Amino acid sequence: MARALITGITGQDGLYLAELLLSKGYEVYGLMRGQNNPKRALLEETVPDVKILTGDLTDLSSLLRALNASQPDEFYNLGAISFVAYSWENAHLTSEVTGMGVLNALEAVRLYEGTTGKQVRFYQASSSEMFGKVQQVPQNEDTLLWPRSPYGVAKVYGHYMTINYRESYGMHASSGVLFNHESPRRGPEFVTRKVSQAVARIHLGLQDELVLGNLDARRDWGFAGDYVEAMWLMLQQDEADDYVISTGETHTIRALLDAAFGAVGVEDWSGFVRQDPAFMRPAEVDLLIGDSAKAERKLGWKPKVSFTELVTMMVESDLAEQKKLAGLS
Repeated sequence: MARALITGITGQDGLYLAELLLSKGYEVYGLMRGQNNPKRALLEETVPDVKILTGDLTDLSSLLRALNASQPDEFYNLGAISFVAYSWENAHLTSEVTGMGVLNALEAVRLYEGTTGKQVRFYQASSSEMFGKVQQVPQNEDTLLWPRSPYGVAKVYGHYMTINYRESYGMHASSGVLFNHESPRRGPEFVTRKVSQAVARIHLGLQDELVLGNLDARRDWGFAGDYVEAMWLMLQQDEADDYVISTGETHTIRALLDAAFGAVGVEDWSGFVRQDPAFMRPAEVDLLIGDSAKAERKLGWKPKVSFTELVTMMVESDLAEQKKLAGLS
């Protein structure tokens, strides 16, 4: 039975990846910070077969203990402080977890391999935010990185450190440069879930308006459930490499609003949405669109869920959740 260790197990990607690996017969271990983690109950309810280990990306010794306990064939490093807006408020912590945490994970794997003689295939969750001030459209594996947030800078550090460990130590270490990927499991602080949740509440009469920042920012949005399959496929290759994972389509926040309000039969949403400069980024990333031709060619991977299907899925999920919370039939 193959074994996998996942950091960031309580995030949307961690949950979808755990489900995928369990369906393939893996023994799955999830690394979680702290004994009283508020997301532990969600993890145990969603994927009860995952074996939970405690540890922290900022603590190398805890990562070594987790490796010794799980003895994994594959290590998926999904753990990060991943909310971009927060990274300006706490750049140091973001750098420690999202950047240095990757170095700790890689070093722990290197030391574990050295003492056990067992190869661990390593996946690093890189991000399209690394492209930032984009230097070419669309972006592929060879596009110059120009991050525009502390989060993006930290992800660039982890990305290049993964390449360095692959080249320096011969580790099977791959990076997936994933463009924006969403799901009903996305945190409500992210704009897609903020929109889907607000649309559901407005439709049910529980909320009057939705306040957003830049409505013209464009993103390449896909379904997280599709993207975790790409992660797994990367670690099944004979040679480690880096891959852009995207839909190749771009949509504005306005198009997101069109799709979300359209899911509840509202064509003109202007009366429900208000812009507030407080939600504008200090340095905006205006256009992200990925070219995942390499992943399609080498991994045989293509996204399955369309943009409209994704947004509709999220709105319908939030409608059900909000009805339940409000005690509506």
